[in-house]
Amino acid sequence: MPKGRAHVLVKGRVQGVYFRAETQHEARRLGVNGWVKNLRDRSVEAVFEGEEDRVKSMIKWCNHGPAGAIVTDISIDWQDYKGEFNGFSITY
Repeated sequence: MPKGRAHVLVKGRVQGVYFRAETQHEARRLGVNGWVKNLRDRSVEAVFEGEEDRVKSMIKWCNHGPAGAIVTDISIDWQDYKGEFNGFSITY
């Protein structure tokens, strides 16, 4: 299975709704590595690495997020796989 890496920005009502915690939970469930963090502009940024189909599943999940989230826009920058992460973390 090919590996993939995606840098993702999620906009909308995505802070204060456990978006980071639920993203971490979903990434760990899927076996995707990387990180997620809140940005000052109230959006959420993440990097996902792993099997390409699982990274795509994470992006699909980000299109709606957890209950209470209202995603209005998502941008995806596909990058070369680096294998630099050992798990998935919430970054501050």
